[in-house]
Amino acid sequence: MPKASRRPARSLLSRFDTLSAAIGQLGASDLETRGALREDVVGLIERVPAQEARACVSLRLVAEALRADRDRGDRQASLHRAANALLDAVRGYLASPAAPNRLQLLEGPERSTIAIMRNLPESSPALKPRTSDLIGQPDRFPRSAVARADTLPQLSLPNDTDRALLGDFCDEAREYIESAEAALLVLERAPDDGEAVQTVMRAFHSIKGTAGFLKLDGLVALAHHGESLLGERRRREGFAGRIAALSLRALDALSGAIKNLDASRDGARLAYPAGFLEVLRELEATDAAPAELAPAAAPARPSAPAVTARDAGAAHSARVRLDRLDALVDLVGELVVAHWMIAQDPAAGHDHPELSRKVAHAGKLVRDLHDMSMGMRMVPLRGTCNKLVRLARDLAQRAGKHVDCRVEGEMTELDRNMVELVADPLMHMVRNAIDHGIETPDERTAAGKPAAGCLTLAATQVNGQVVIELRDDGRGLQRDRILQRAEARGVVRPGDQLGDADVLDLIFAPGLSTADQVTDVSGRGVGMDVVRRNIQALHGRVDVQSVAGEGTTITLRVPLTLAITDGMLVRVGAERYIVPTTNVVVSFRPDRGALFTVAGRGELVRLRKEVLPLVRLHRLLGVDGACEDPVSALLMVVGAAERRCAVLVDGIVGQQQVVAKPVTAGIGEVPGIAGAAILGDGRVGLILDVPQLFELARRAQPLPATQAVA
Repeated sequence: MPKASRRPARSLLSRFDTLSAAIGQLGASDLETRGALREDVVGLIERVPAQEARACVSLRLVAEALRADRDRGDRQASLHRAANALLDAVRGYLASPAAPNRLQLLEGPERSTIAIMRNLPESSPALKPRTSDLIGQPDRFPRSAVARADTLPQLSLPNDTDRALLGDFCDEAREYIESAEAALLVLERAPDDGEAVQTVMRAFHSIKGTAGFLKLDGLVALAHHGESLLGERRRREGFAGRIAALSLRALDALSGAIKNLDASRDGARLAYPAGFLEVLRELEATDAAPAELAPAAAPARPSAPAVTARDAGAAHSARVRLDRLDALVDLVGELVVAHWMIAQDPAAGHDHPELSRKVAHAGKLVRDLHDMSMGMRMVPLRGTCNKLVRLARDLAQRAGKHVDCRVEGEMTELDRNMVELVADPLMHMVRNAIDHGIETPDERTAAGKPAAGCLTLAATQVNGQVVIELRDDGRGLQRDRILQRAEARGVVRPGDQLGDADVLDLIFAPGLSTADQVTDVSGRGVGMDVVRRNIQALHGRVDVQSVAGEGTTITLRVPLTLAITDGMLVRVGAERYIVPTTNVVVSFRPDRGALFTVAGRGELVRLRKEVLPLVRLHRLLGVDGACEDPVSALLMVVGAAERRCAVLVDGIVGQQQVVAKPVTAGIGEVPGIAGAAILGDGRVGLILDVPQLFELARRAQPLPATQAVA
């Protein structure tokens, strides 16, 4: 073997030696070092070659033994020694690829480690080696070692299953499935992408190994055949048509099984998902059938093992329970409010400069802590984008359309809870774009367009908001058709004069659809209604732009998070309101000459070279005792998307971070109000919803009397 080819192996074995020495010096109570070493072991797993997946199974056992959040008392020191022995065994396993029966190097240390973890004697029948654990290289084991669909028992877990290990397995499996699904979609466009092949193979390998430890023979079998499908058969037949579809169905079946396993931890009935056995039978039949050489198949490009974003960060991350993370963010939010109360206390004022300086320093630390805690809740949109690309692919195939789906800004981060809430509106938008927007290949060719349509999903952060655009180059929205359907359903009256924006806004009306027939994809008029209601519930906004024959762009604007809001505290009469700083542009006191009234447009104010509508907040909110003269009060310019207006307020009290709470419970939706918060003096202030204020002002629809302070 040339020296150059041995260098990676020597580097990998050197990592094993370093880790072994560190674990040998590990104390039973040294939690911080134990957690760091566990991260190093997890990072080591990602460097093991894909064909040596059996070694990854043992390394995951070493990582489990080093968990810092689990104390095994007197057994901890013994567990460290057993884990170290297993680590040395894995090193020997990798260093001797041609040794006969080299799996025996791992079996003994594995049994010892599991025995200590489960507090069982090594002679216990529960530790008997299972054939499903040993499926690491298909050419070394007969197919009979893999459970078959026809003889597969019901999905169940042994009584001695470690529930914490099961939870970790479900979390990791979901990540592997997500990355594998994205890689499979890449393979459909570029069948010779060796990096994508490695990503999928590693996912099947890893799920199969840990599923074997948990005695989940059905998952082992499905992952095994899925791996075979991506192996020799893909190289001979190419990745297209049935192979691609079956690979994605295998991932769907695994995802459903993982979902059921996770739900079983809370007492749900454990069973294989619908279609699991059918997919397994089809995989078995495909694996058993002789492969035919595909004349158009291109050889895969040789490439180094894939290093995805998940792989690169694996050695520098740790899993945290979501309830603990949410509790931390809530506590930090309360700390922000508590600090603001202290800062507003007269005792910390200018008469006590030393105390004031210390409070200001504490305020900086509190803000840094807040930013860090909020950053921990941020997750990229990549997972949601991958699901939407898969959805677009499946819908396009069912509709007989060719669609090139592109993603831009997939690493844009959003609050974890917000990601889950925007996924459903985006799904409806993609369904409508495929079903209504993009034409069939024949229609596009006749119109002088490429046969394949283009659907682009783009995400970016702008001024404290996440902006998500879905663009298609289809037929666009048809104004006359929308008006015709709206009149037929009584949404508008015949003869009403509507602008282009008002006509496009009709697509969000409940029950309105321009489809000629109802299908299982769309046509019932509920999709876009759901989009608007869900986005408005997030205090966001939906905008539509369309050009007939050229395409449609739907833009979602949502805040980064709903947990903590930076706001300007304003006074209106005796009330106080909070305006989110992301909506505040500038505040000023106008001259008398800058104010004027235009028939049909109401009051306006000139700011530099811009003319803005003037909105009297006290009239919209029904507040008495407010200042009526803009020259004596203040005008705050607020904006949402491209729209701006000048809001009349009595004065600005200051800037404050507040913990936003919903006000809908018990009293329902309040137009113009996004939530409530505890102010520094202990009273309750209402948070204004600026986009809704625009709508209220446009319709000149006053609100019922609203008390901002309790």
